[in-house]
Amino acid sequence: MNATLSLASILAEQARRRPHHVALIEGARRITFVELWEQARAQANALIALGVRPGDRVGLMGPNTADFPRAYYAILAAGAVVVAVHPLLTAEEAEYVLRDSGTRLLLCHEQFASVGLEAAQRAGIDCLDPKSLAAQPIAAFISRHPMDTAVVFYTSGTTGRPKGAELSHLNMVMCATVNAFDANEVRRDDVALGALPLFHVFGQTVSMNSTWRAGATLVLQPRFIAAEAISLMIAEGVNTFHGVPTMYVGLIEAAREAPALPKLRLCISGGASLPQTVLDAFENTFDASVLEGYGLSETSPTATVNQPQLTPKAGTVGHPVWGVDVEIADPDVRDRIELLPTGTIGEVVIRGHNLFNGYIGRPDATAEVMVDGWFRSGDLGRKDTYGYLTIVDRIKEMIIRGGFNVYPTEIEDVLLRHPYVAAAAVIGVPDATYGEEICAVIIRSGPVTDEEIIAYGREHLAKYKYPRRVEFVPELPIGPTHKVLKRELRKQFS
Repeated sequence: MNATLSLASILAEQARRRPHHVALIEGARRITFVELWEQARAQANALIALGVRPGDRVGLMGPNTADFPRAYYAILAAGAVVVAVHPLLTAEEAEYVLRDSGTRLLLCHEQFASVGLEAAQRAGIDCLDPKSLAAQPIAAFISRHPMDTAVVFYTSGTTGRPKGAELSHLNMVMCATVNAFDANEVRRDDVALGALPLFHVFGQTVSMNSTWRAGATLVLQPRFIAAEAISLMIAEGVNTFHGVPTMYVGLIEAAREAPALPKLRLCISGGASLPQTVLDAFENTFDASVLEGYGLSETSPTATVNQPQLTPKAGTVGHPVWGVDVEIADPDVRDRIELLPTGTIGEVVIRGHNLFNGYIGRPDATAEVMVDGWFRSGDLGRKDTYGYLTIVDRIKEMIIRGGFNVYPTEIEDVLLRHPYVAAAAVIGVPDATYGEEICAVIIRSGPVTDEEIIAYGREHLAKYKYPRRVEFVPELPIGPTHKVLKRELRKQFS
């Protein structure tokens, strides 16, 4: 097969079609599509001069500044693979991502230089500031096979360490295209706020790539602060907002003190379930509808969303996007996909152009979730007679705190290193701000307080991972297979 495709073409095409239209706004900076593409091609040439070859994996670690998309498209233009490295990871955690993915070079923003440099040194690779990449722009970007990996995202499940999900150029281009022109109907004159972290699949696909696929403008906010976001949206004429539920909560609270509010046309929520009370409060405050969607890293991420042309329905995550099928399967039948009748609660399964290539170096884990061409999401849901999907619960033990996936076993492993922790079970408990909060249920083996446990977690885990709540118990509930019954703990402490 001789067909080629590159995610880099999203920026390349707009540099041809809308060269002088502003692609990116960061503070007082205005960067047009042609300028951004020229800068990306220059960095791509510098990467090639450093020995980066097509298919090589290049880590990218940074905040929402112009450096991120410039380096992102530079890596793609060089024919390499972007490995998104969460900037809140510890050096030890980042080292694992670099080693597991086979990353050969890390591009790290100066803000995270100390962690990035230590992680790269531990992994035995070089760490560079993207600003140091200087060369003449490459004449033409290097295109790839449509199914070649474009981006790697690390995602946690219920067992084992985080896994690298490989998303292809076809996955990412199709998802950006469908989001831009079908599901969300982005307009060329739209201005979107880029407050979602760009190292995350939601921010990358829905905020950055979909916005630029339509030729619209992205306004970057390096760190989401609700009051500042409102001021920024007003100042820059932002009419499109993408966020996780905690962002919507923050905007509602900040709106009470704001002298004026932006005029929003399109609002998308994802990453976690949006409580009905938050949805109602936001729509009443901002006079704007919120379209809630659903997806995972392994689905690029969009699988379903409430779509304007299909009449959005509050409390649901809408219908599948174009070219994607979403059904409900029997969660207890593991060797095949057995679909269930309409209205029945079961496991959400997905197939279509958005499905990932697999987990790096984990064929068994890939085979476990890919069955008969369907992806097993690990989430429980149901579809009504009109095709609307409602997410009911998660089969997995994974916690979603503020839109970030948190892996309980990883936290338990860290807490068990404490000299006065005999046993630990980590659960998610309902939280009005973050959707779920991390709660550590602990059996003590010595004198230790909850504040000391929290401080220990903060020292050894990323900021979004450490437990904010600690409960001490004399014993943990154990089932017949000698596993901790976390459902009992959730009942007790929720």
